[in-house]
Amino acid sequence: MVSDAESAPVFAKPVTLREVAVSAGVSVATASKALNGQGRMTAETRERIRETARLLGFRPNSLAQSLLRRRSFTVGLLTNDTYGRFSLPLMAGVSDALVDNGVSVFLCNVEDDTRLGQLHVEAMLDKRVDGIIATGKRIDRHLPVDLANLRVPVVYAFTQPDAGAVGFVSDDADGARLAVEHFCRLGRRRIAHVSGPASFAVVNTRAGAYRAVLQENNLPAIEPLLGAWSEAWGHEAVAKLFGGRGERPDAVFCGNDQIARGVIDALRERGIRVPDEVGVIGFDNWEIVAEATRPPLTSVDMNLASLGREAGLALLSLVDGQPAAPGIRKLPCRLVVRQSCGSPPE
Repeated sequence: MVSDAESAPVFAKPVTLREVAVSAGVSVATASKALNGQGRMTAETRERIRETARLLGFRPNSLAQSLLRRRSFTVGLLTNDTYGRFSLPLMAGVSDALVDNGVSVFLCNVEDDTRLGQLHVEAMLDKRVDGIIATGKRIDRHLPVDLANLRVPVVYAFTQPDAGAVGFVSDDADGARLAVEHFCRLGRRRIAHVSGPASFAVVNTRAGAYRAVLQENNLPAIEPLLGAWSEAWGHEAVAKLFGGRGERPDAVFCGNDQIARGVIDALRERGIRVPDEVGVIGFDNWEIVAEATRPPLTSVDMNLASLGREAGLALLSLVDGQPAAPGIRKLPCRLVVRQSCGSPPE
């Protein structure tokens, strides 16, 4: 019979800095300086020590380094985006910006609960995070927590920043222009716009860009149809656009990918071919929706990973004491072309 002590796993002791120094044939002080990028020594000596540490599997004591540099090498990411639709790709970009600097990111979902948000902020400060990135599910609303006057820098991404703070958002007008101009290049001449509620700032911004492009191309502007951010609304909008006897649209620019999917399904039910008779473009480039749509959906991508990366780099700069001008930076979108919008006329 095997005892608990005999069956317990045996873990190897961590390699010490002294072992690295002995193996590399240098003093402990020299080994420490080489691994921290400090001190005077030849490039060959520094590289030999680092290679020795790598082969031995040496890992620096992060707690000791934190105390030495007065940094925790952690950043908090606060969001109320419960589904992670926007916060997860943005977090991927933040992590990409910080990983090379040895900084880790941990995510806290504050939902729409002020008390929960405050608890998360206090926990982050207790853990001595180097800074906080705030993000949300829409760009025109503040998170339900006060992030002003904290003892660490705060950067905002895809949410409304506090006065005097640094913020990053996607350029929604630019994204809408990409979609409508693409339809114009494809020879579409009667372009409709179906979007979400008017209470969202992005809805009005995109509708304004839609009207501007049509005016620039001397095309008739159909009054945008505004409703919910849902497939059901896209389905209902098709009944409004194609149910009468008037001239039908030959293209539909949608405010998000769910609406676009509803539009395509409703057109198919009416026997209207996409993209042969009507082209459709969505917004968000939510790949799980866009690629599964039939035909696959052309959509505007807000470049959330790039947005997160820029926010991460900005926060690093602030943590390092570099000043940053307050205000909102708008990052360009890109159009991901699939089959739903069709090809240019011959």
